Amino acid sequence: MQVKELKAKGLNRSYEITVTKDDLAEKFEAKIKEMQPQVTLKGFRPGKVPASHIRKMFGKSIMNDVVQEVVTESTQKTLEDNKVRPAGQPNIELRANGADVTDGKADLQYTLSVETIPEFEPVDPATLKFTRLGCDVDEKDVETRLKDMAKEQVSYKKKAKTAKAKKDDAVLINFVGRVGGEPFDGGAMDGHQLVLGSGSFIPGFEDQLIGAKAGDKLDVTVTFPKDYQVDTLANKEAIFETEVLEVQGAKPSELDDEFAKKFGLDDMKALNEAMSKQAEGEIEGQARMKLKRAILDELDAKHTFDLPPNMVEAEFAAIWAQVEKEKEAGQLDEDDAKKSDKKLKADYMKIAERRVRLGLVLAEMGAKVDIQITNDELQAAMIAEARRYPGQEQQVVEFYQKNPEAVAQLRAPIYEEKVVDHIVATAKVTDKKVSRDELFKEDDMI
Repeated sequence: MQVKELKAKGLNRSYEITVTKDDLAEKFEAKIKEMQPQVTLKGFRPGKVPASHIRKMFGKSIMNDVVQEVVTESTQKTLEDNKVRPAGQPNIELRANGADVTDGKADLQYTLSVETIPEFEPVDPATLKFTRLGCDVDEKDVETRLKDMAKEQVSYKKKAKTAKAKKDDAVLINFVGRVGGEPFDGGAMDGHQLVLGSGSFIPGFEDQLIGAKAGDKLDVTVTFPKDYQVDTLANKEAIFETEVLEVQGAKPSELDDEFAKKFGLDDMKALNEAMSKQAEGEIEGQARMKLKRAILDELDAKHTFDLPPNMVEAEFAAIWAQVEKEKEAGQLDEDDAKKSDKKLKADYMKIAERRVRLGLVLAEMGAKVDIQITNDELQAAMIAEARRYPGQEQQVVEFYQKNPEAVAQLRAPIYEEKVVDHIVATAKVTDKKVSRDELFKEDDMI
């Protein structure tokens, strides 16, 4: 094999690689000898098919396999010999005529082009300083959580016959709906409990029941929405003959031991402790997120080096695809919605560059201390992902087993968190207590 360097500029490297036709022929014959004991053809004893017959029957296919293997092996050897760390998949361009090569008439000659990982020395985490914010669990916050839970567990109690229904009350009703004087499927029900203000009925229906009393009979006139799921009713006016059986007042659940048992706990003390642990977990998660953000900001500021253009373009393409999806759905961030596409692309290109830079820095820092991801960690991540799709867990696991690229996407965040853990353990981290509001204050994102 002959290797000639064609280009070594910036992060780009290219080489011309030549493997002679004689070397290919030698590998071709070795391949036939390797296959011969396993070949079975009609008219020959197993393993006794002559090499000449194998060459005649399968020569073209075998030579194609040999060329593919030689390209893979020679590419890998060239990268290793030249200490090249590829930033992506190398580009292979065949320079000789492919048919001539596989026919044994020409040398295999191709150009190998590759972007390299930039050479840089990552900052020593021992030289870094960070402040880890935190706060104590606020008993008032726990109390508010419990009260909110009680509000969600609302029960309704019958009011006096003279009581008028108001928003957030429930009414027990019978109704029959008609369009053009004719009843329609699903338009009638007896003894239905409707919470006024819940928005569960056609717009305008619930409003017309506010002020009604038990025993009242009234016609409720509404118009079905234009996009109503039943085409024959869409944008049609309907009249519902409605009878109010009861008016019921909302009654939040009492915060007592019986309430705690609804959540599988023995008493209110246990529920209070559970809510305190939940609040504590949220505080720890927020403190971790804030510290990680500070670490990433510092790493970004501490490192300046050329970025592989293809890596940046790939990252930007993924970001921009999501932006366009949000634009189509009308879900673009309010600030972004005011920007032109040119401004948006410039902003998101900076984000793409930051992500690539930080990815390379974290990878280098992790490599220096030999951070590894265990099979157990990957398996746990795979199971966690599968649980997001109830009923399809097995299919999700099989998908990851068959797709190494998908597994790499699971590996990346695990690796990142382990590197961050290493930085936290090595750097000087000072703890500081702040208010809950300050801890949970939203930071400006780049």
